[in-house]
Amino acid sequence: MSLIDIILHVDKYLGGIIQEYGVLTYAILFAIIFLETGLVVMPFLPGDSLLFAAGAFASAGSLDVVFLAALLAAAAIIGDTVNYAMGKYIGPKVFMGKSKWLFHPEYLERTHKFYEKNGPKTIVLARFIPILRTFAPFVAGIGRMSYAKFLFYNVFGGILWVALFTFGGYFFGNLQVVQENFSLIILAIIVISLLPLAYEVWQHWRHKA
Repeated sequence: MSLIDIILHVDKYLGGIIQEYGVLTYAILFAIIFLETGLVVMPFLPGDSLLFAAGAFASAGSLDVVFLAALLAAAAIIGDTVNYAMGKYIGPKVFMGKSKWLFHPEYLERTHKFYEKNGPKTIVLARFIPILRTFAPFVAGIGRMSYAKFLFYNVFGGILWVALFTFGGYFFGNLQVVQENFSLIILAIIVISLLPLAYEVWQHWRHKA
C-alpha cells in the first residue's frame, strides 16, 4: 500500500525530496531510474510517473528540464546496458543450473531468434510498459541479441521514453486541471501503459484456447 501511495502521489514525495535535498535530487532521480531499468528485481519502481512529475517540477523552476532529461536518459540507457550484460553473462548459468526444463538450450535458441527478428521493436516498446521495461533487456541478454543492435535501440528507446514523459510533465504538469487531478493522471498513465501487455496476454490466452 505504501508503494501504491508513492506511485499515485509521486508529486508530493518528489516535492519533499527537492525541498530536503536540493541539487542532490538529480542524483536521487538518476539512481531510481537506473535501478528500475538496470536491476531485474526492481520492476516496481515508479518510472513513468516519476518522469512526468519531475518534468512538472522543472516547469515550476525547481529543476532544469534539459539537464534533467539528459541525465535521466543516460540513467535509462546505462541501466538497460547493465541489465543486458547480466542477462547475457549471468542469466543462463544461474537458471540452467537450477532448472534446465525452464532454460533449456532449445528455449535459449528460440529466444535468440525472437530477439534477432523482433528485438528492435521489443526493446523500444518495452520502455513504455511497466515491468516489461525491466525484463526486456535482461531477456535480450539471455537470448544473445547482438549487442550493436541492442545498443542502438536501447539509446533510441531510452531517449524517447525519458523525453516523452519528462517534457510531457514540463508542458502539461502545471496546468490547473492536471494539478488538481494529478493522481488520476498518474493512474491513467499506468493503465494506458499496461494496455499493450494486457492485450498480448489476452491474445496469447485466446490462441491457446
